[in-house]
Amino acid sequence: MTEAVQTRQTLESATIRFAGDSGDGMQLTGTQFTNTSATLGNDISTFPDFPAEIRAPAGTVPGVSGFQIRFASEDIHTPGDRPDVLVAMNPAALKANIADLIPGGLLIINEDAFTKGNLKKAEYESNPLEGNGLDTFRVVKIALTSQTEQAVAEAGLNKKSAERCKNFYALGLVYYLYDRPLEQSLGWIDKKFGKLPDIQEANKLALKAGYNFADTAEIFSDTYQVPKARLQQGTYRGITGNQALAMGLVAAAKLADKPLMYGSYPITPASDILHELARLRHFGVRTFQAEDEIAAMGATIGAAYGGAFAATGTSGPGICLKSEAMGLAIMTELPMVVVNVQRAGPSTGMPTKTEQSDLLQVMYGRNGDSPLAVIAPATPGECFTMAIEAFRLAVTYMTPVVILSDGYLANGAEPWKIPDLADLPQITVSHDADPATYQPYQRDEKTLARPWVVPGQAGLEHRIGGLEKDNIKGNVSYDPDNHQLMTNLRAQKIAGIADDVPALEVIGNPDADTLVLSWGGTYGSILTAVNQFNSDHGPIAAAHFRYLNPFPANTAEVLAKYKRILVCELNNGQLDVLVRSRFARETSSFLKVKGKPFQVSELITFFQENQA
Repeated sequence: MTEAVQTRQTLESATIRFAGDSGDGMQLTGTQFTNTSATLGNDISTFPDFPAEIRAPAGTVPGVSGFQIRFASEDIHTPGDRPDVLVAMNPAALKANIADLIPGGLLIINEDAFTKGNLKKAEYESNPLEGNGLDTFRVVKIALTSQTEQAVAEAGLNKKSAERCKNFYALGLVYYLYDRPLEQSLGWIDKKFGKLPDIQEANKLALKAGYNFADTAEIFSDTYQVPKARLQQGTYRGITGNQALAMGLVAAAKLADKPLMYGSYPITPASDILHELARLRHFGVRTFQAEDEIAAMGATIGAAYGGAFAATGTSGPGICLKSEAMGLAIMTELPMVVVNVQRAGPSTGMPTKTEQSDLLQVMYGRNGDSPLAVIAPATPGECFTMAIEAFRLAVTYMTPVVILSDGYLANGAEPWKIPDLADLPQITVSHDADPATYQPYQRDEKTLARPWVVPGQAGLEHRIGGLEKDNIKGNVSYDPDNHQLMTNLRAQKIAGIADDVPALEVIGNPDADTLVLSWGGTYGSILTAVNQFNSDHGPIAAAHFRYLNPFPANTAEVLAKYKRILVCELNNGQLDVLVRSRFARETSSFLKVKGKPFQVSELITFFQENQA
């Protein structure tokens, strides 16, 4: 009998998903693989998938945690539709994810976890490893738990602690499969567990054991390598959307030479922005963890009134609570940034799942006519530049600005080219006013912004608040003509921003008959689908909105060029409503509210169904 010869294949990209209980360390495992691949020069895109319940029962499908990473030698924009490799640490992880694994994909299973009790928790009637239901995949069954315990025995841990090291054993297996070095993860273990030498040693032993077992036992018929990507020259780091937002807020304050105050109440998936900023107090950052969302918004208004760069962050339920005070911010015409990291709703909804369902809420979810600016980053790295842009618009036009991020952007990661400071935009802030001529609502002729005067200056005393103000003087006014005027001025001020933002850009084939519209975090999927459709099927164009209120000045001109308008968004049609009402265009829409991002394949199918 001739032994099979293991071969090494070179791939342009690969997609791996690690899945297990929320306590199995899948996020850590995926992050370590991501960081190592980034160090090797691959382009990367990740999609962490957390359980929606904090304490979902262990071993059940609702308690499954996943982390998907796509790494490539080419420029990529999504974490992949379906994994090439699935690592399933227990029956629930298999059940929750097996439908996504590509036919012929590699399935690595911890067979030790397929006990009678675990099968019952996952609601399996029989053991899926014993039938032929997995025959369409390349299945590698490993006694991963027991092998981990044996590998770390010399570290002297108890059984429970030893078992927890199995995620590093699994990581070692996949490092071998894709020709990844161990050194970076070994260094991370030393740094993370340096004060716990037994845990430190055990995790290092597990990582090496998984790698060596894959090597000596030849459990894989093929191994793979993904060469370094051809990225634009520069210095890169991996970054998530929440990390980028935090750094962008700090950078904006530094550019304007102002202190930053961030007031927030913890809420998934926005909490990491508060965590990141809390570590940056030495950069002139003050963070305030409020007792509730209302207090956080009130503190933000107070900080803006006091002359600081003020920001707050939340998700959809928090915007509901902040809405009254956001109206106050509009009435007082103070500059501040409100970050909404959207998640699936309504109410508590699915806190860890992504959605784009707050667009109409931030546009119209306040009493009265209360317009403010709304922008949306398209990628995790772009959260940095859009945070700076939000503050630029806020202080230029004296208005609150909402940043609509989402769970996909917030938790997803990509390589981010660290910008040159000289390339960042300038933000100029002036508090100067002549006491002899100062009026609280005397507006700039171009921007219609009122002066931003820090309180406590002699001769510049002024009144602001929630009651309607008299034009120019700022006294409380109940005059009907004045209310009409002030309402119109506030609307005109926001509308004027359209001339101060980049034009709407068409990507794909600009000469096509069909235009795809999208916004926010769907950009990567849309761009990939449009490019692939143009290569394989026919001409199609796309335009992606980063500015949602107001729309860019050329929006009507762009839409008028196309016979068919397709709108794709992760809600039940909110951008679609705005496009239909404002531009009187018939549209066809592809709407998804499953708590998951678009797949490229489903977008292409939709494009095909809507071509003439």
